[in-house]
Amino acid sequence: MTDQSTPKATVSGLLPRQSAPENASPATGVSRRRLLGTAGAAGIVLGAAGAAAGYAAAPAGAAPLTSLGSNRVMFHGKHQPGITDALQACGHLVAFDLAAGAGRREAAALLRRWSATAERLMAGEPATHDDTAVARDAGPSSLTITFGFGNSFFDRTNLQKQRPAALDPLPDFSSDHLDKARSNGDLWVQIGADDALVAFHALRAIQKDAGGAARVRWQMNGFNRSPGATAHPMTARNLMGQIDGTRNPKPADADFDQRLFVPANGEPAWMAYGSYAVVRRIRMLLDDWEKLSLTQQENVIGRRKSDGAPLSGGTETTAMDLEKTGKDGSYVVPINAHARITRPDQNGGAAMLRRPFSYHDGLGADGTPDAGLLFICWQADPLRGFVPVQRKLDRGDALSEYIRHEASGLFAVPGGAAKGEYVGQRLLEG
Repeated sequence: MTDQSTPKATVSGLLPRQSAPENASPATGVSRRRLLGTAGAAGIVLGAAGAAAGYAAAPAGAAPLTSLGSNRVMFHGKHQPGITDALQACGHLVAFDLAAGAGRREAAALLRRWSATAERLMAGEPATHDDTAVARDAGPSSLTITFGFGNSFFDRTNLQKQRPAALDPLPDFSSDHLDKARSNGDLWVQIGADDALVAFHALRAIQKDAGGAARVRWQMNGFNRSPGATAHPMTARNLMGQIDGTRNPKPADADFDQRLFVPANGEPAWMAYGSYAVVRRIRMLLDDWEKLSLTQQENVIGRRKSDGAPLSGGTETTAMDLEKTGKDGSYVVPINAHARITRPDQNGGAAMLRRPFSYHDGLGADGTPDAGLLFICWQADPLRGFVPVQRKLDRGDALSEYIRHEASGLFAVPGGAAKGEYVGQRLLEG
C-alpha cells in the first residue's frame, strides 16, 4: 500500500466508450443503457511494498456497461500493454520455466507464438489454433497481455551478458515469508481484462501455446472493482475496506517516464522503453485487521476510512501535513502510519507505478481467509524504486503487523513490439 496520487489523465490505447442510443426516453433523451452505465475502472492499491497505484489504476470515464466489451487496447506500441492502461476487473499472473533442453531457439519460437496470439486476442479475434471458443460472444474487453523475463531466463538461454544489472535478486526483507515454489520464474505473463471469460480464454491460449517449450511454475488469479460498479468514477477500496491509491506518479509529471521506463539509450539496449515489474503476493490478515476499531485502523493507515482524506484534514487529494499535532502534542498522522512512511518525499523521491489485483483463495489451513493483494509495481530501476521503500517499511510500518509477503518475483519487461516483431525479439535475435 502506498500513498501516491491517482492521475486524472485519459487512458491511451482504448477506443472511446460510447452510449447506446436504443431505448432512449422521448421525454428526456436519456437511454436506459446510459442510466445503467455510469462508471469507471477504479484502481485498488495496498501492499506493504510502498509503491503507488498507477495511473493504470485510475478511474476511467463514465461508460455504459454495454460498451465495455468493445474497448480495445493495442498490442503493438512503444511500450507493452498492461502497464499504463486502465486497471481491469479480472487478472491472471503466470510464471513459466523453460522445459529441460529448451534454450534460446525454443524461447524465441515461444515468444513469437505468444506475441501472435496476444495480438489476435487483444483485437477480439480467436486464437489461430485450437481456440476454445470461451470468448466467442465477447469483444476485446480491454484485454492486455504482457510478457517479462526473470533472472534465471538468461542462464537457460546462455544470454548472461545481456542480463540487466537491475534484475539482480531482491534482498531479503523481515516481512518475507516466501514460498519459493510460487516465486520468480524464467518467464512471466500478466493477463488482464474487464470480462472474466475473456481473461480466462487468454490464459488458456497462452498455456496451450507454451506446448513442450515451457511449463507453468505458478499461477495467481485476481480481481478489481468492475467498471460501472460505482455511481461515479472514484478511487477503489481494498480488501481492508480502505480507500487506496490516492497518491501516485502522474503522466503529467516531468519525470514520469524517467521513473517508469528504461530510456532509449539505456542499458542493456534491448530494454529500451521497457520497465521492471516487482510482483508480490501479499496476504492480508483480515481477521486481525477487522478486530481493530475504526480509529485504530485509520491510525495504521494515516487516512480516514470514510473518504481517504489524510488524518491531518482536508479531502482525499489534500497534501498530508506531517507536522500537524493534536492537543496532546503527538502527531495527528502517527509516526509509523503507512501513508507517512511510503510518501515519495520521505523516501528520496522513490516512486513506482502500482497496478495490482486483489485475490481471495478461500480459507487457509489455519481457517483464516487466504486473501490479499497481488502487488505489481513498475519502475525503471527496482533498486531505486521498490527496494528503498520496502526497506523503510521493514523498519517500522504499522501495517506490517496485518500483512504477510508470501511470494515474490522480479521481471524485466522489454519495450513494446513494433508491427511485424515479437516481444523480446531484440534480445533473442540481437
